[in-house]
Amino acid sequence: MANVEHRGPGSAFGAGTPGPPKARIEAIRVALWLVAAVLAVRQAAVVLRTPKGERLTDLETWIGPNGVLHVKGSLYDADKFTGTPFAGLVLKPFASSAEQALGWAWTFGTLGLVVALGLVVARALPQPVSRRASLLAAPVAICLLMLSLPVRNTLHLGQTSIIPVLLVLLGCFAARGERASGILIGVAAALQPAVLLFAPLLWFTGRRKATASLGLTFAGLTAVAWAALPHDSTTYWVHHLAGAGLGANPDANANQSLHGALLRFGLEGPLEIGLFLALGAAVAFLGLRRAVRYAKDGQLLLAVALTGCVAVAVSPTSWQHQLLWLLLAVVGRVGKRASDRYVWPIAIVLVMTLPSKMMLPNMSVLDPLRDNVVLLAALASALIVPFLSRTAPEYRKPIPTSYAAPVPARWKWVPLFPFWRRVLTRPNLLLELLLIRVGYSAYQQTRLAATGGTISGGRERAEAHGEQIHSIEQFLHIDIEHWFNHLTARTPWMESFFNFYYTSFHFVVPLSVLAILYLRRPAQYRWARSALGFATLLALVGFWGYPLAPPRLMEDLGFIDTIHGPQDFSQPDYGTLTKLTNQYAAMPSLHFGWSLWCGLTIAILAPKWWMKALGLLHPFFTVCAIVGTGNHWVLDAVGGAAVVGAGFGLTYLLQGPRVKEALKLGPPKPGLGSLVPATAGAGGGAEPAAGPEPQIGAQAKAGRTGAKVERAEGESREGPEPPDGSAPVSSGRDAPGDRTPS
Repeated sequence: MANVEHRGPGSAFGAGTPGPPKARIEAIRVALWLVAAVLAVRQAAVVLRTPKGERLTDLETWIGPNGVLHVKGSLYDADKFTGTPFAGLVLKPFASSAEQALGWAWTFGTLGLVVALGLVVARALPQPVSRRASLLAAPVAICLLMLSLPVRNTLHLGQTSIIPVLLVLLGCFAARGERASGILIGVAAALQPAVLLFAPLLWFTGRRKATASLGLTFAGLTAVAWAALPHDSTTYWVHHLAGAGLGANPDANANQSLHGALLRFGLEGPLEIGLFLALGAAVAFLGLRRAVRYAKDGQLLLAVALTGCVAVAVSPTSWQHQLLWLLLAVVGRVGKRASDRYVWPIAIVLVMTLPSKMMLPNMSVLDPLRDNVVLLAALASALIVPFLSRTAPEYRKPIPTSYAAPVPARWKWVPLFPFWRRVLTRPNLLLELLLIRVGYSAYQQTRLAATGGTISGGRERAEAHGEQIHSIEQFLHIDIEHWFNHLTARTPWMESFFNFYYTSFHFVVPLSVLAILYLRRPAQYRWARSALGFATLLALVGFWGYPLAPPRLMEDLGFIDTIHGPQDFSQPDYGTLTKLTNQYAAMPSLHFGWSLWCGLTIAILAPKWWMKALGLLHPFFTVCAIVGTGNHWVLDAVGGAAVVGAGFGLTYLLQGPRVKEALKLGPPKPGLGSLVPATAGAGGGAEPAAGPEPQIGAQAKAGRTGAKVERAEGESREGPEPPDGSAPVSSGRDAPGDRTPS
């Protein structure tokens, strides 16, 4: 079962292999280790600063008054302990140490286990591994583990769920000899019976001695625990069928197993048990068959991860702190194109580090997905996701990404990040949707946190800022809000039009512009999306630092809320409306900022003059709507314009000029070789084998005759795939997917 091609990090050092300079890699490595250290300190501080009665709550099952350490009768009398009898027998000494150290030893011991787990994972990566990956794998793995919800829950609750995962990995990648491997995995199975699913993986990959050793170790340790604790063993193995039903309610969202999902769907009794057994058998058969195939392919770590995902699904209870197996599935490679290679790892990292409510909108129709998001990800990993075989040509050399050639900027120091190359092709849609959803959730949380987590928390400060803005506008003689608001309120068609415009166009127009750019002009989509993202981040800083009451919530100024009607100012939250979102996130106005972004993007990219004019009408109508409905001050619109201008400026500053022209590729002509649509090197790119040199970017304007260049920036294609499967384009110095920006 051992990976025969695994020779350690040193085997990845290839003579003459191109890659980033050694100094840069070392700097990145040091930075990542510092990040890992900071995360470890932060996690320990969060646990140890939590009040004693609220931290390490599951540790109370060991050291509490009715815990394992002090219990006189059964381990399960208090209905808190859910481990195996063997776990209760052997972990009492650790519980005693934790009692003496008041959780300090437990917390730092858990952090040590996380570090050890990350180091083992880093050395278990399927070969071949690039020099950069071999050096950065350990700190990256530890950082991801520290950020993952299972590790954070384990630290907070005082659980031991990391130990079985570490024992399995040590048995697969560090143990010398099959017997030692089986013993380590057998101990893990004695602590967590679902680990027995690794026995078929060992058996069908030719590790028969390890399988026998696993079974004997598990049976022996379970027998010892049965002899020492016969009543508890009967309770666990007979009355509760390997612990099913012990502890918290199995239908809780924290139980991400098929059994928990079926209970949440309302099934129970014999029907639910029969369906669970049938589905569990099917998942185990199909998932383990895939795991065996990837193990024989030389991807043992992926096989271990898939087996763990099967264990998550078929266990009666798979609590959140027991779901580390899914995170290991990031080592699988999915997608033939370099631009798609990051989609799967990022999706898994998001699932394992963010609450499900941030992954999916809070809509009742999505409740089944949101409540079972980890289970669905585990099932997808075990059964569906088409991980590449190491024999596939795209495993090592994915189809490269097309990049625009560097062009001179107005200043020599632009772009600040020369490695941020300008991609011509569109990003993966799934990845974009995930990032947009997570970004919007963070945007909502930041808006709410700006007032201390409650809407009424910042009322006094926001109203004081409202008085400041009103005074400044009076001094500048631009305080037209009251006049225009009352004009709108007494003119029915204006009120209806601006109310509809304010409530409907804020999201529809930006999303439509992004969708059109994504489909028709991918390179411009990346440029415009980056500018919009920077503008939104800057706006969040304004919401945080300067909460501002809009005119309609300034009680003494006589504004009319044309959309929501009169508000009850005697209530801290002004009724139902202000419970939904932070009403004091008015400066800068993203209603106007996003509309201005839409107008400028359309004006810059639209091919017809009337399209440009229509695009610029959108910010005009928006500023009229936000002022006429009483939702913003005039200076809020000025702030929105400022952050949008800064967003476009930062995009230019960091990345350089946007892609203005791109070569439209046609079928390769005999004797010309593969066309090169873009280059990534500082000094230009490779040329075709013969024939005229293609010209790209600003240099094409004064280029040689005969080069056909389009002004449809993002419409350039990656080109047809040659019959032999070789890459159709060249992409610069390094492996093409290594630096693809998201």
